Amino acid sequence: MQNLSKARIYRIKCQGFSGYSDEDVSQLAFANKFPVVICATLLAIGVALASIPILSFLLLVSFLSLILPYNPFDYLYNFGVRKLINKPFLPPRSRQFKFACTLATLWISLHIFLFAMGYTTAGYISGGLMFCVPFLVATIDLCIPSMIYNYLFNVKIE
Repeated sequence: MQNLSKARIYRIKCQGFSGYSDEDVSQLAFANKFPVVICATLLAIGVALASIPILSFLLLVSFLSLILPYNPFDYLYNFGVRKLINKPFLPPRSRQFKFACTLATLWISLHIFLFAMGYTTAGYISGGLMFCVPFLVATIDLCIPSMIYNYLFNVKIE
């Protein structure tokens, strides 16, 4: 088992892994953040360049995450990366993750609109603020949208 703190395990469980043992959560920690790191990187590049094509691709990824059982980058992890690093298969994504992707889809749409309309300063500010969300997931496993979901729907974490 990786040496994950109880606080970190709790934060991962808040993202929809509450029915899993601490050992299972530790094994899935990397897989959980794998698509988040890719999406955060694309977001940073898309916002920094005010690139509507990159942000549109990210919007598609975010939207597909709503309708598919996995984020598109989870498929890359499950059928490629995990075999190389000998980790378990990532289960389908939780309602918390889907809620986060719903918010991301709306927020990325706003970035695209702002950049398309020439409001680049507002696009940079909005994009910078949005980048903080996946950055927290990628670094300390803290997912603000999951916390909001759990509060709104009275989800108890085991």
